[in-house]
Amino acid sequence: MTPRVPPASATLGTMPHDIPPIDTLPRATPARDAAPVEPPARDTPPGRTSSDGRADVTSPDAAPRRPGDDRRTERPVPPTATRFSEERRTELARRTRDGTLDRVRRGVYLPPVPADASPAQLRRELVLRRVSAVAERLSSAYWFSHTSAALLHGCWTWRLADVVHVTQLRPPKAAQTREPALRRHWTPLPVRDRTLVAGLPVTTLERTVVDCARSLPGAQALVVADSALRAGADPAVLGALLAEAAGRRGVRRARAVVGLADARSESPGESVVRWVVHDAGLPAPVPGLEVPTWRGSLWVDLGWPEHRVAVEFDGAVKYSGGGFGDPRSRLQQEKARHDALVEAGWVVLRVVWADLGDPTTIVRRVERALRR
Repeated sequence: MTPRVPPASATLGTMPHDIPPIDTLPRATPARDAAPVEPPARDTPPGRTSSDGRADVTSPDAAPRRPGDDRRTERPVPPTATRFSEERRTELARRTRDGTLDRVRRGVYLPPVPADASPAQLRRELVLRRVSAVAERLSSAYWFSHTSAALLHGCWTWRLADVVHVTQLRPPKAAQTREPALRRHWTPLPVRDRTLVAGLPVTTLERTVVDCARSLPGAQALVVADSALRAGADPAVLGALLAEAAGRRGVRRARAVVGLADARSESPGESVVRWVVHDAGLPAPVPGLEVPTWRGSLWVDLGWPEHRVAVEFDGAVKYSGGGFGDPRSRLQQEKARHDALVEAGWVVLRVVWADLGDPTTIVRRVERALRR
């Protein structure tokens, strides 16, 4: 499919609550070609802002990585859409009846989502299918943005909404706003904030992080921001984008999200727990903390070294067998690891996916452990 990207000279509209076009940081797409920008000062704690109002962003390479921390990002490939034509009417009707194609948008057909997908995988696949369908039908200049761009960049998501987001340069017509699964944002979008992913027009990784941080609840936004840093988002550009948007809608929360973002988080669950702790006003844990024990150095997901308290986020997938090894052996290894941490004087709190629905209990458990 041919991306519909306008020339840089396209006339820009205005939208008071969005990031304005500026001439600082001129660069070509993608964002990695940006001219150097002075990074934010590092004399403020994570989640805060420096004296000049810029977010304090943790550099992806600021701390050693724990063993096995592979930060390679896999970008999903949107499925290929089939367009309706009179010549294919009979074929499309037959394939729709036999379940090999689904009609996802007027005149657009796609293969069905695999039946064995998990709920989270199902939601991501459904959104990717809608992205393909939108790309086939939209004729005006647009860029996939917000969580849709995050998905295309290979970022993590949590509680992903079943909506496709696009940003365009002019306000949509009334008829264009009636599609519930398509959210159109209109704002000036500088050339430096535009790129291509898998042949599709998409906002750059840094612009995507800022858009998500301004519009999503904190935990969901931090999931995107952590994974974007792991994927190579430039902290200096993030800080500059936030500075440009000072005083606009959602920027205060976005500063907190970007300031807390840390490439050492290794899963969406860890990111959510970090936001829950931050939102409760508790001390920030260290992601990927190395702990000396009689078994050697062990690494915990989140830790407060001064209190010897750790949080371990357990996703059930690592005990599911297959490429993760024998489940019984994995459980035995985890038990030996847990015992070594306890013998070293640590309190280890375990959190699973189901616990994320009850943040109050997570906060209470952490508070009790920190007070001991």
